Amino acid sequence: MKLFTQFESLELGKELIDLALAYKANPLLDAAKGQGKRIGCIFLNPSLRTRVSTQIAAQNLGMEAIVLNMDKEGWALEMKEGAIMNKSTVEHIKDAAGVLGTYFDILAIRAFPSLTHKEEDVADFTIQQFIKYSGIPVISLESATRHPLQSLADQITIQEHLAGKKKPKVVLTWGPHIKAIPHAVANSFSEWSLGMGHDLTITHPAGYELDEAFTKGATIEYDQAKALKDADFVYVKNWSGFNDYGKIISTDSRWMLTENHLAKAPEAKVMHCLPVRRNLELSDEILDSSRSLVQKQAENRIYAAQAVISKILG
Repeated sequence: MKLFTQFESLELGKELIDLALAYKANPLLDAAKGQGKRIGCIFLNPSLRTRVSTQIAAQNLGMEAIVLNMDKEGWALEMKEGAIMNKSTVEHIKDAAGVLGTYFDILAIRAFPSLTHKEEDVADFTIQQFIKYSGIPVISLESATRHPLQSLADQITIQEHLAGKKKPKVVLTWGPHIKAIPHAVANSFSEWSLGMGHDLTITHPAGYELDEAFTKGATIEYDQAKALKDADFVYVKNWSGFNDYGKIISTDSRWMLTENHLAKAPEAKVMHCLPVRRNLELSDEILDSSRSLVQKQAENRIYAAQAVISKILG
């Protein structure tokens, strides 16, 4: 495996989940596997869980992790081919990625979408430039369209709480937010849930339809109460408009998940990728209850990253 940027196959998904659970049982199982190797974690956007979990994962494998917050500590990057660099950008991605490719064995990149240039965002332009010019394996730490390490951690968490169910009902529900939020987590969770064979329902107000490339095969339901009935897992996430790109279409507070919403899903476990806007997306009563898996998801970010790094190392 040379790239980890999206869901590839059921077979690989199962392999990575099994490997992650093995590392969770014994984090230092392969403590010398990455000895003498370096991973460069390049952040063009803020991070808490992704940054720390990836560093811990690399260290568990004996690998050195070096973090660069490019938005604060590096030069402003020019991404366009043939650009005349007479404005604010200082270094071209060809040069920066090429150098990083000589410094590291693996690059891990985090790059959010603009939410204004739809064509570039859908093409995952920024992370693709790093892949093109670095010449080494690349892991996505979240791109414009996907967050595969989060989704792998989500699938690990679901696997741990299946309670014998072979095809759980998984519901992805939109939640209110005060900002325009990217589609990456929602896209990626949909892609992985469908790929792993779950019964996926996506519910949201009209106008918040996601890119069909990620949701084909899911049930789309605009009635949240109907969608939540008999759910085994409920994943709460905000996202902005896709067709009306990057726009806030609704802030309807009735979509915030509370215990009342789960009256007809008494066994449902609730998930969120964090950070979460408490009492806006999700109520305190849910987040602080035994239903909540959010802390377990966050812990599993370590072992998701460890499994992926290990697989790339070979």
